[in-house]
Amino acid sequence: MGKKTIRVSDFSGTALGPDDEAVRVVVVEHPDLVAGPVQLDAIPVEVESIDDAALDVAVVEIHDRHGNGEPRRVVLTASEFDAMATDMPMAQLLKTAERVRPPKARRAAEKIDYGAIEHAGKPHRGRVTEEEARLVREHLDEVNKRLADAGLRQIEPADPEHAARYGFPTAS
Repeated sequence: MGKKTIRVSDFSGTALGPDDEAVRVVVVEHPDLVAGPVQLDAIPVEVESIDDAALDVAVVEIHDRHGNGEPRRVVLTASEFDAMATDMPMAQLLKTAERVRPPKARRAAEKIDYGAIEHAGKPHRGRVTEEEARLVREHLDEVNKRLADAGLRQIEPADPEHAARYGFPTAS
């Protein structure tokens, strides 16, 4: 028996033919997005008007005492933001403003212990230790919940790659 994969638009449910182009749309920010960016498939005609619907916005971070040490990110229309500059035009203000340097990357990144329950099952390039595999097998529901909450792929024991990686029994 064979399998047939039918691709459909996530927006409309319209089936794509074998030669139809699928457009990948990555949702980076949305009020209903809870676990990080997601991707959706669409047909080209569904996203043709997306550029026309785009807004001119300013995305700003507010660093004040209300954020408990974390900046608040605010999105507002560019015209609303521009109106805040009363001494000189915003375009001129932005050209002469002090540049923000990105934070320096830590040279000695912490080594993650995948043999600990809080990291077991996270995707990584290294070899899966027996301790990590045992934790994943014994605490699969807990591990998958943590992975899902972090927006990461979950472990499926029936998947041959996952079964081999974490030592799940395989159907013969």
